[in-house]
Amino acid sequence: MKKIIFLMAVVLMSTLQANAQKPKIADKELLGTWTLEWMQYDGEKKITCGKGTSYTSFKYYGADGEYACAEIALSNDGKIKVLPHEYGTYSYKDGWYIEMGRKPARNDILVMKDNTHFHGRWMNRTEAWKKTPLSQKVVKYILDCCKSLNTPTDVQQEIKKQLF
Repeated sequence: MKKIIFLMAVVLMSTLQANAQKPKIADKELLGTWTLEWMQYDGEKKITCGKGTSYTSFKYYGADGEYACAEIALSNDGKIKVLPHEYGTYSYKDGWYIEMGRKPARNDILVMKDNTHFHGRWMNRTEAWKKTPLSQKVVKYILDCCKSLNTPTDVQQEIKKQLF
């Protein structure tokens, strides 16, 4: 019995020490614009995104809880295409992350590496994001694209009835 208690104490101390060594990132550090550096589906090669490629994703975290996500592609003829993905709200407080009203997650869906990098996990994909300052003109355009994606409530209800 003493061995079990001793072993549990050692495990607890190790866990506490490991948690203490993780960088403490203030909740406000998530604010701003972020771009996808790479993504990797389970069992596949890492895919580089952003500079030097023709694809990236964009995330925006506003001080008032505003959240937007879009894919951005560069076509062969050099034109940019913004593909709105989501627009809504988020919360990141005391290490707990909630996006678009989904189930709260802690330390597995969004892990801050430092105040300019985070890794995220969604279903079978791991992603690395980098804080990327963008001009207000670019941010406003992408946010407007994402906002226009919002489906009216009555249409949403019809879709839910008919498809889900």
